[in-house]
Amino acid sequence: MKRLCVFCGSSRGADPAYAEAARQLGAALAEADIGLVYGGAAVGLMGILADACMEAGGTVTGVIPEALIRKEVGHAGLSDLRIVSSMHERKALMAELSDGFVALPGGIGTLEEIFEVWTWAQLSDHEKPCALLNVNGFYDGLSGFLDHVVAQGFLRPLHRDMLIVADEPGALLLAIEAYRAPAAVKWIGEEEY
Repeated sequence: MKRLCVFCGSSRGADPAYAEAARQLGAALAEADIGLVYGGAAVGLMGILADACMEAGGTVTGVIPEALIRKEVGHAGLSDLRIVSSMHERKALMAELSDGFVALPGGIGTLEEIFEVWTWAQLSDHEKPCALLNVNGFYDGLSGFLDHVVAQGFLRPLHRDMLIVADEPGALLLAIEAYRAPAAVKWIGEEEY
């Protein structure tokens, strides 16, 4: 794995553990010689993650749309900040540059980003790992809901298992390195479930 894309909040969130997890993940990526690809902002968990990675000697690539440069305060300290014209371009370039995807705590943008790349994996558009860093149980409710989606026949267990969930950065990186995309990925049909 050369580069990992991390989706996360442009705010710090209510629990100081979120910022600490962003720091730990940034440092862990640098230590593992895995480049960080992220949304290019200097604020919130995004900025904390990027700063920690750079402080530990890692490489960081930020991708940010022109419209968000002022809103999210584009990170001026990056050696590789790519400015694109739209959110669609941002997500496409981040996906192209990355060998896997992680969501730290964040809002609806973070959720949308990780769900999109996970959907692409389900459709066999890529074989890259997708993961949640479940800081202090942040994703417990979502994980329970996804289990409910499986139980209700809208998501195959095979596809549910494609989404890695880990509680700390070291375990997360080990699980990502060990990930292998399932051989048979197809839609649920009435006769299959």
